[in-house]
This record gives sequence, structure tokens and C-alpha cells, in this order.
Amino acid sequence: MAFDFDTPVERAGSDSMKWAKYPAGVLPLWVADMDFAVPPPVAAALHQRIDHGVFGYNLPTASQTESVVTYLARKFDWAVAPEWIVWLPGLVSGLNVACRAVGEPGDAVFTATPIYPPFLASPVDSGRRVASLPLVRDSAGWLWDFPGVDGVLKGSRAKLFLLCHPHNPTGRVWSEDELWQIAALAGKHDLVLCSDEIHNGLLLDPACRHRALASLSPEIAARTITLMAPSKTFNIPGLGAAFAIISDPVLRRRFRAAMSGIVPHVNALGMVATEAALGQCDDWHAALLDYLRGNARAVERAVAALPGLDMRPIEATYLAWIDAREFAADHGIANPAKYFEQHGLGLSDGADFGAPGFVRLNFGTRRALLDEALNRLAGAVRA
Repeated sequence: MAFDFDTPVERAGSDSMKWAKYPAGVLPLWVADMDFAVPPPVAAALHQRIDHGVFGYNLPTASQTESVVTYLARKFDWAVAPEWIVWLPGLVSGLNVACRAVGEPGDAVFTATPIYPPFLASPVDSGRRVASLPLVRDSAGWLWDFPGVDGVLKGSRAKLFLLCHPHNPTGRVWSEDELWQIAALAGKHDLVLCSDEIHNGLLLDPACRHRALASLSPEIAARTITLMAPSKTFNIPGLGAAFAIISDPVLRRRFRAAMSGIVPHVNALGMVATEAALGQCDDWHAALLDYLRGNARAVERAVAALPGLDMRPIEATYLAWIDAREFAADHGIANPAKYFEQHGLGLSDGADFGAPGFVRLNFGTRRALLDEALNRLAGAVRA
């Protein structure tokens, strides 16, 4: 079946947060929200649920829970028991709950920068401290400084390790060897691991494979909270549906206790969309990945041709992490994100990710709009 990712879907003037941020004339390629219509099976399932006409309090149905179990087994060879699933109204909620469920106020939470901004905000909002260390970069891509991480963990006495896998914003897919090293550090320092795996369906490099951290061994699973959602892969973030996978019953009780009275249940439409997305959209998903691969290559070629900008190959996500520090320094630009906005391009500011001087470009959009954005990027660099 052919799927159309090129026909515009008008979002300006709608309820879109992405398209409302900037004034008219600025192309918004910032927040991780694609401009594509949802897969047809998701739309059909939502229409059927709406036709039912009643939207009272809902509970997860057996088939909705089974859709998660089946999907994880089919895609990642990960056997998950239904009782391990804790439904959430969003993945960021899960990050905050994990910070509240592990340790005590004043304890440290470790993460590596650059990182999705809620990784830096959630510990603070939960009364914890952030302990961090930058990832390192070589000619091939972004890497861990594991001896450095070991030192920070020892010095901070962190209780929780927040991992982003695949990584937002660098686009790395952590290898199995890297995951084992992370798990070894967690064991050494007696840490709970919280692994945000929301981008697991957006692997663009055919050589990469997503391995769920908790699937490495039962011992690692026992100290791991895995967070997942269909929102990024199937473009349904506005429906607010996510889930945690927690095999250890004690850790799961602590997580549920931290949710109590604060975190609402997942709405009925989000649950319906999740089941359809995970079980009926493989063809659409394959077509999406092909389209995003073309977009990623276009961004990589454009950035490689522009002086002062640099990026590493994108293994996963629809996000390009662009180093603009040299360009900014050469031209006396204090804030590259603001500069590009003045030239009609709305990008995420690297400072929010703990990396000033970088910008993040969302290429999950139709090719014609991306081409215009890259033309504006080139114009801004050459201005």
C-alpha cells in the first residue's frame, strides 16, 4: 500500500503547539511532533470509538494490554507479563513519577547531556539534584565516557539513572555492549535505571537494532523502569497514552504509589489509538521510515555543505542535532537558535538540552517544507 507523506496537512491556525510558537513566516521545526496524518488504521479505530458515543471512565481492556505484550515480543523479542504494565498519560509523567518513586528528596539523579529537557527538569521538580556528565563525540558519533560516569555516580551517590534510548537529541542507538556497561554501573552503584525508549520505532540506520535495556537479563530488569509510548512513532502525542514496564513487584508498587492521587488514567481515545498503532500499522510504519531516511540524508547533506555547522550521522529519531558553535563564534552570534529564527527557521535551542550553541531540527515533515527550511538554513549561514 502506498502512503502519502507529501500532501500538506494545514496546522497553522489550529490547536497545534508546534505551529503556534512562532509568528507567521517562521517554519517551526522544533518540538518532536511530525506533520503527518496518523496511520489509517488509527483514524479508523478512533472513528469507531467515537461512534460508540459514551466516554465514561475507562479501564484498559484485555486486548489493549495484549497489544503491548504482543508488540514487544514481535518487535524486540522481549517477553513481558501483562501485570508488569503501568499505563500513563504521557512519558514525561513517567519520568517525574520515577524521580519521586526512587530515593528521597535531596538525592541525586544521574543523566548524561545533551538530553531531552524533562530529564533535567523532572529531578528538580521532584526535589532531587541533577548529577550529569557530557557525552563525548568523535568522528563517528556520540559516545559515553564510562570512567567519567563511574566517577560522577560515586561522588554524587545517585539513586536513579535516567537513560534515553534511542537518544534524544543526538540520534544514537545505544549498542548492546554500551547497555551492558550502563547496567554494570547500575549494579556497582545500586541504582534504579529508568530507560526512556519512546523512539524505539524510529531506527533509520538499517545496521542498528533496538535492544530494550530490561531485556538484557532478569537481574537488570529487576532494577529497571522502561518507559514507552506510541506517540512519536505513530504521531499521536496529543492523545496522551504511554506505559511503564516494571517487572519487579516492589519497584512497581513504589512507582504506583508515587502516581497515586496525581497521575490520571489514560483517556479512552488514547488507549484505542495505542492498540491500533501497535497492532495494525506495520506497512505505514515501514513507509514512514523510508521517507524519514530520505529526509535525514537531505539534512546531513545540507549541513555538511555549510561552513561552521557540523552534525553526526542520525541513527534514529527524526531529530537532527546540529553543532553551530563554530558558526556562532565566527560571526559573534550569542544564540544560534534566535539567529536562525530571525531568518525564518524555528529550531530547538541546545541550551535547553544542556548544550548551548547547538540546535535541534525536526525533519519529521513533508519534503517540500524541509527543502524550504534547509534553503533558509543555508541563507542564514551565508547572510
